[in-house]
Amino acid sequence: MKLIGLYMLIIIMLTMTITMLIMMIGKKMIIELQKSTPFECGFNPMSYKRLPFSIHFFLIAVLFLIFDIEIIIILPMVLTMKTSLMMPWMITSMLFLMIIILGLYHEWFNGMLNWTK
Repeated sequence: MKLIGLYMLIIIMLTMTITMLIMMIGKKMIIELQKSTPFECGFNPMSYKRLPFSIHFFLIAVLFLIFDIEIIIILPMVLTMKTSLMMPWMITSMLFLMIIILGLYHEWFNGMLNWTK
């Protein structure tokens, strides 16, 4: 029992020593403050926060995600064809594909699929 207590004491002392060393060695200097500021995507964080953003690029990215998820939903439908009844499977598949096609037509009709304006 004393041996376990001794091991625990050694582990706690070792952990505290390493933590103190890290705090002393890793102390940041005032000169290095600029290095510790966040730097994301090439934008300077000191500049104006509301930079112009392309809404067209955002819409294309959202459309890509929507159609990507639809493909993920469509692929297992082929695998379930063997294990399910044909008529309900066909009705469900056609209904889902019809909704996807109507959504594509709606986006095309509203001009969201135009790459340049």
